[in-house]
Amino acid sequence: MIWIIMIAMMLASWLVSWRLKSKFQQYSQTPLSSGLTGREVAEMMLRDNGITDVRVISVAGKLTDHYNPADKTVNLSEYVYEARSAAAAAVAAHECGHAVQHATAYNFLKFRSAMVPALSIASRYMQWVLLIGILMLQSTPIPLAIGVALFALTTLFSFVTLPVEFDASRRALAWIDRRGIVTTQEHGMAKDALKWAAMTYVVAALGSLATLLYYASLLMGRRD
Repeated sequence: MIWIIMIAMMLASWLVSWRLKSKFQQYSQTPLSSGLTGREVAEMMLRDNGITDVRVISVAGKLTDHYNPADKTVNLSEYVYEARSAAAAAVAAHECGHAVQHATAYNFLKFRSAMVPALSIASRYMQWVLLIGILMLQSTPIPLAIGVALFALTTLFSFVTLPVEFDASRRALAWIDRRGIVTTQEHGMAKDALKWAAMTYVVAALGSLATLLYYASLLMGRRD
């Protein structure tokens, strides 16, 4: 059953990723009525929220957009930075939504940021500890138990990320409507694009949970 669930998660991940790229490509073809680029949308949203210490910069790649709280930068992929479409406006506003969360000390973002140091250590050693734990399972369950604990931390991080992403999208959509950045039709495109982007995080969290259950089942089987 665990293997069936994991395979289903892999298929779901592929489907959501394909759907996101397809939707983004589709909505990128429609020019934004306001004529604003992703960079201009981002800078406007930051100004409207009184944020003056965050820079908007362009980064290489596609769908590589993110907010970096460490150096306070909204990083927009090359296309989003220059594009004038509903998809670009949605992504730019979403990333600025994270900057607003940071500026207003949004609780889930604070919690996720606090987890990062421990998560970086867990990610560095987790796979090796799990491998050693599986190889030594017949003699001792301790290494696998440690590996499961480390993996549980990464799974928790995945689930804490969900409200952070959904809240950033909520802020983005509310602002682009209030500011008149999009028309009613463009709002539907922006909302749909952000929905599929959020689904990638949902599938990732569920996939992480399925993997955690697999390793936990190995551990519990050894104890039985």
